[in-house]
Amino acid sequence: MNRLLLHRAAKPALFLLALAPLVWLFFSVAADRLGANPAEALIRSLGDWTLRLLCIALAVTPLRQGFGWPALARFRRMLGLFVFFYASLHLLAYAWFDMGLYPDEIARDIAKRPFILVGFAAWALMLPLAATSFNRAIKALGAARWQALHRAVYAVALLALLHFFWMRAGKNDFAEVAVYAAIVALLLGWRLWQALRRKAARR
Repeated sequence: MNRLLLHRAAKPALFLLALAPLVWLFFSVAADRLGANPAEALIRSLGDWTLRLLCIALAVTPLRQGFGWPALARFRRMLGLFVFFYASLHLLAYAWFDMGLYPDEIARDIAKRPFILVGFAAWALMLPLAATSFNRAIKALGAARWQALHRAVYAVALLALLHFFWMRAGKNDFAEVAVYAAIVALLLGWRLWQALRRKAARR
């Protein structure tokens, strides 16, 4: 597996796979396949893919350590940037199709609706993570401070899950929310368990 992950085609393949949902959405828009309300379908689909990619990015470390696949680490940065990319498209689609790109309307809507506020907060937390995802930023901040900053991804995951929950609560549709909640709980719970193990080992 590590040999496959280290292959020079692995990163381009992941890049294309991560772009595939966006290509499909563009095709669906062009072919009028997004139903009676294509704008809402596009906004929600971009949000869904943000959450899916976030879960995949959070799964990199457990899979790397659990299965002995150190080469997985080379994909974590790309996955994180794709999470931010899809989150930004999700925000842009909302601002454009729902709010007409009027800043004052967007600000009022964010302040008025808690699930929009929570989603915007998750995106805002991702901004410094995306901006410092490069080697120069790691050197400038120092490894310890960089790692501390990037632990904000756990807060991003919880805020994104809460945003998704409130969005689906309006239609009493909690089945998919429960699946994502279980995945996020498992991924964050694994990290907590590892942290407790390291703390116990230092005693």
